[in-house]
Amino acid sequence: MESIYAVGASLGAIVGLILALTGAGGAILAVPLLVFCLHLRMAEAGPIALLAVGVSAAVGALIGLRAGIVRYRAAAMMAASGVLASPVGLWLAHRVPNGPLTVLFAIVLGWVAVRMFRQSRAPQPVASAASVASTAMLPQGPLPPCQLDDATGRFVWTASCTRALAASGIGAGFLSGLLGVGGGFVIVPALRRATNAPVKTIVATSLAVITLVSASGVVSTALAGNMNWHVAAPFAAGAMLGMLVGRLFASRLSGQRLQQGFAVVAGLIAIGMVVKVVLAV
Repeated sequence: MESIYAVGASLGAIVGLILALTGAGGAILAVPLLVFCLHLRMAEAGPIALLAVGVSAAVGALIGLRAGIVRYRAAAMMAASGVLASPVGLWLAHRVPNGPLTVLFAIVLGWVAVRMFRQSRAPQPVASAASVASTAMLPQGPLPPCQLDDATGRFVWTASCTRALAASGIGAGFLSGLLGVGGGFVIVPALRRATNAPVKTIVATSLAVITLVSASGVVSTALAGNMNWHVAAPFAAGAMLGMLVGRLFASRLSGQRLQQGFAVVAGLIAIGMVVKVVLAV
């Protein structure tokens, strides 16, 4: 039992460290680490990963709340939708065979890896007075449904804004229940498309949504008696420690190289998960 505690804490520390260094993505590696290293089934590993994801995201959300950059009403709307969809994902996770569920997770992980690698290689635009002026003269596309009020800094609530936020919350909640992921790779792009909020606000609001949705999945699993606390508790504690340690070094390392390295590792893990299922068949 002591060895399980040690391994669980070590794996959690790896996840927290990657999360701190890359700014995202570490959480989605939690499930494959638990599956490969502790030989857990997908349905068992998912809730444990959710616990670590929720605890880690809560720290970032609290920091964002203190800074006043979390749009808490939007987060509450998305989380409420996600909380409704999360039990559906949990229910399905316990009824889909482990092999197909593993392949589905590998597909999602591979997509995240490719997307992160492309983002890390994209050139960063350098704004100049001339470019800003010329951009301002170009015809603008349709405005996103959720617009920030310049006077209050809050979203102007409309029917289209409510629909956009609710839909992204449902998608994130369903995936969190089904695969044990926080859903940040769904929430952040959705907020970028649906709002005109700055990046810091989007990330902080996303962390708040992840915290609430993850908490729902963890509570549902715990009430059903399906949470393996012998692994979950040390794993979550290790993730917190790894994240705090990683934050000390994150500013000294190249974020671009770290993201590329994570993308390569995540892609290899996704391939390994598929190979494992094929060999088992």
